[in-house]
Amino acid sequence: MLRIPICVALTLAWLPLTAPQPADLLAASDWPQWRGPSRNGISSQRGLLDKWPDQGPRVLWRTPLGVGYSGLAIADGRVYTLYSDSKGEYAVCHDSDSGKRLWRLRLDSPFSNSWGDGPRTTPTVEGERVYVLGAKGKLAALNAASGMPIWRHDLVADWGGAVPDLGYSNSPLVEGDYLIVSVGPGPDRAFAAFEKDTGELAWKAHSDHPGYSSPIAVDIAGRRQIVFFAGTSATSLEPSQGGMLWRFPWPNSANENVATPIFQPPDRIFLSAAHRGGARMLRVVAAGEGQRVETVWNSRVMKNHFSSSVLYQGHIYGTDRSILKCIDPDNGEMRWRTRGFGEGSLIAAEGNLYVLGTPGRLALVQATPEAFRQTSSFQAMRGKCYTPPSLAQGSIYLRNNAEMVCLDLTAPTRGGR
Repeated sequence: MLRIPICVALTLAWLPLTAPQPADLLAASDWPQWRGPSRNGISSQRGLLDKWPDQGPRVLWRTPLGVGYSGLAIADGRVYTLYSDSKGEYAVCHDSDSGKRLWRLRLDSPFSNSWGDGPRTTPTVEGERVYVLGAKGKLAALNAASGMPIWRHDLVADWGGAVPDLGYSNSPLVEGDYLIVSVGPGPDRAFAAFEKDTGELAWKAHSDHPGYSSPIAVDIAGRRQIVFFAGTSATSLEPSQGGMLWRFPWPNSANENVATPIFQPPDRIFLSAAHRGGARMLRVVAAGEGQRVETVWNSRVMKNHFSSSVLYQGHIYGTDRSILKCIDPDNGEMRWRTRGFGEGSLIAAEGNLYVLGTPGRLALVQATPEAFRQTSSFQAMRGKCYTPPSLAQGSIYLRNNAEMVCLDLTAPTRGGR
């Protein structure tokens, strides 16, 4: 189970009783995995700029990077990602303050695809380890400080997997003592859990195409569960043995369910996909000793293609193909819509959305259902920007197929970092 650092818990417990002091404003803000600390695209970061200069926030550093769509995981002063060049696919670690490369490890030969080359998954950092999965199925646990391998697997050669058409895209999930991944397709190997310390197989089970969405861990109706949005279904599994708790069919011709499921407490799961397009809000209910799901609403109002939506302050924000929208999670009704970001991605923090358009324009948008209200925007990068931003320690981190950039989001009164 991912744990909130003790400094975060103490800060959050203290904040309601006392006005925030400078030292508290940037506490608790690593981004250690896909979509942040809770895999929901939300940061608890405070003390960020509420408006940017015309040229954008101050650039702390830029550094060259190879091709790929792997996200940026930030933890303990380091940035982790994957990329490839003509010679191979690599896991890489950079210093988060300077951008200097600290280590690089070759995982595999490069992955090539007509829709884009390079790795897709985001590293997962827990404690002194970082877990990585390459586009062709090379899974590894590495020492976070040195990059030295602790254990490795080949999901194809070792466990009967098959490289999906668009490459393995499911970022590994740490849950308790396990590292959980998608393996399939094939009988009894759609999903698997490995002992995170040793790499020993704990279980593998069920049949489905792995799809391209990353799993989440949630508590619903008294049951801890892992929710996968696989190639032909949404499936919930019990973490320690892989037993199925519930399954909701979602077939499509391309197995391209990509967006990460969203949990709306206490018992709802939001799903969206562009193929067999649309969105559903499911409710998980107890059924005897097990569970079942029922549809709360079903609509074509939100068709996430490769970017995941964010449920923030009571509303869902996301890209319906090339239209940025706000919708009501209770009934699926649209509150506002706008164009101009392509099939861009977004994250949320301190009452704002950080929206990165596919052409590289970054915008600061108020997270309000009343209307689309853009506060600032600027051209942050050039070229194809399909990777969502990461936000940690007062900075936002972006990448494309050529470079990685770190921008300072702290208020001028803090004097940067």
